Amino acid sequence: MRREFHLFLTALMFFTRLPCPEGIDHDADTLNASQKYFPVMGWIVGGVSWLSCWLALHLFPAEIAVLLSVCVSILLTGAFHEDGFTDTCDAFGGGFTKESILTIMKDSRVGAYGLIGFLLLLLLKVQALILLTEQLPAFVLAAVFINAHTASRYLAGTFVSSHDYVQDIDVSKAKPIAKRKPSRAERIQALIFTLLPLSLFLHPLAFFMLPLLFLVKRVLAPLYTRKIGGYTGDTLGAAQQVAEVFFYLLCLLPWTWF
Repeated sequence: MRREFHLFLTALMFFTRLPCPEGIDHDADTLNASQKYFPVMGWIVGGVSWLSCWLALHLFPAEIAVLLSVCVSILLTGAFHEDGFTDTCDAFGGGFTKESILTIMKDSRVGAYGLIGFLLLLLLKVQALILLTEQLPAFVLAAVFINAHTASRYLAGTFVSSHDYVQDIDVSKAKPIAKRKPSRAERIQALIFTLLPLSLFLHPLAFFMLPLLFLVKRVLAPLYTRKIGGYTGDTLGAAQQVAEVFFYLLCLLPWTWF
């Protein structure tokens, strides 16, 4: 149990800016073993994001409340996944060979592709959440927030099992990332952690959301393979962000609730 709690705290330190006890570090071996808890970070980030939105709705209109909740989620994670999405847009937009793509991906500067991509993603996310906030009761909206963050992190994590890690050009600038393929038991545990929040929907179509979300992987996986031959930490962040927004869009479809 103590070991499992340590792994949980490792994932918490890796994915959020929340304070952790001293002695917790995301070294390679511990981070690899903590992969099963990655979806649980979605419980935390999604829950805090929804709570901030719910509280803000008591004071402000939906547009402001949603924007504040997105700000909270970004602050909570240190823009971890957003940074990966931006780097991926820049790299895939401006690079034409594997080497040039990986070089651009490690550049700390933000280019036109990254800026435009992030702005469009942010607009889609905020607009979708505004519509959901206006249409759904508070309890269902909480389920949307939590499951979007949880399922998207699970989907991004599946790339570690199904694809090869691509070594960064500049190792000194490489972000820490779980590279070992998880065991079958770890994959099952991660799936369970992902499916549990879906029961909050209390809707027969809820469990179809996860298979539908894998349409994102069907699009991104061939792109990653063709461009760089696998995945990097940045491309996992991009997959999480795209999957999160796609989850919100799925929830807006007319047949989702009726």
